Amino acid sequence: MTTSTITVEELIRRHADDLAYVAEAAPAGDLDAFLDQLGTAAGRFDEAGITGHEDLETAAVLLAEARDNTEETSRHTLLHRAGELLTPVWEMTQEYRDMVGG
Repeated sequence: MTTSTITVEELIRRHADDLAYVAEAAPAGDLDAFLDQLGTAAGRFDEAGITGHEDLETAAVLLAEARDNTEETSRHTLLHRAGELLTPVWEMTQEYRDMVGG
C-alpha cells in the first residue's frame, strides 16, 4: 500500500483560508506565515473551548521539524502526521464562526 506524498504547499493550500479567518489575517503564502497563523488559531480555539487546539500546536511543531529535516523519509512522515492533525481545521473553524457570529 502506498501513500500519497504531501507537501507543505498542499497543507497551506488546504488550510490557509480557515486559519486566516481565525487569525484575522490574509491567507498565509509561506510556511512561516502559516505557522504564525496556526499558533494564533490554536490559541483562539483554546480560548473558545474548541476541542483539538492541542493538535494544531503539535502540527506546527511537526511542520517546523519537517522544514529543518533533510532526510526525505523523515520529512514525509512529519508532513503526513501534521496533515492528519490538521484534518479537523475546517470543522473547528465552522464551530468558531458559529461562536463569534461570522
